[in-house]
Amino acid sequence: MSFLTVIFLRKSTSNLLLGLLIQQIRFANFSVLYMVLSRTPRASFAKFSTTIHDFGFTSSSYDFALFVHKTAQGTTLLLLYVDDMIITGNDTNGILSLKQFFRQYFEMKDLDCKTTSTPIDPQTRLTPLDGTLISDHTLYRQLVSNLVYLTVTRPNIAYAVHLVSQYLSAPCTLYHDALLDILHYPKGTLFRGLHYSARLSPQFRVFSDTDWAGDPTDHRSTTSFYFFLGDSLITWCSKKQTLTARSSTKAEYRVLANTTQEFIWLRWLLADMGVSSCGATSLYCDN
Repeated sequence: MSFLTVIFLRKSTSNLLLGLLIQQIRFANFSVLYMVLSRTPRASFAKFSTTIHDFGFTSSSYDFALFVHKTAQGTTLLLLYVDDMIITGNDTNGILSLKQFFRQYFEMKDLDCKTTSTPIDPQTRLTPLDGTLISDHTLYRQLVSNLVYLTVTRPNIAYAVHLVSQYLSAPCTLYHDALLDILHYPKGTLFRGLHYSARLSPQFRVFSDTDWAGDPTDHRSTTSFYFFLGDSLITWCSKKQTLTARSSTKAEYRVLANTTQEFIWLRWLLADMGVSSCGATSLYCDN
């Protein structure tokens, strides 16, 4: 017998974290669908409850926000919290029919639960002239803000988040598509993480790289570096350079200078914490 554990979060909790948690509680052959009811107009709970009952759902006796629909084809569960809605179940056709039914009464956004193998195509180049302006700037900014915090534990999305965070004032459809690709990536890599050994080697290794004139708008290069203490990754960065480099050599020298400055500060900081490194540090660059 399969069981489903549902975790309800406060409204202030980010949509991204809610989506990631739902991925972790997927069970059996149940698919998970995460949808957001538009704030304007906002559907009242009474109206929503009446509408969902007309479709054949019944309210749970133990949680008024849980609605259940059982047929010969399977079970569909719907969880509602303010204007966030999660649909899960093993009746794929029933879920599709429910989505079509809802679109007749409510304006909704379907965030889906697709996954991707990479956060963004390395060859992606975004400019302010790409696509058309999206109507909901607030949702875009909120999602980017959530992703910025996620880079604290997900260094593999740092570069992709760096790209989409440059267009918060006037996001276009292509930026929004790139943002959704980034969201799909952590959903498919929930159980990947950074390993930190209890026995750290005192030896530092530093890696740095840059793309020359990678930004198609201002032709600035992007600085990136990763610091390892032993086999443990302890800090990382992906940031656009403040000036436009006239050659790839200048861009490389700038990233090496910035990385060295950051590394010297880090050695001093770790020394204050009682962590000292042995010998010279190797700084690797891709030139």
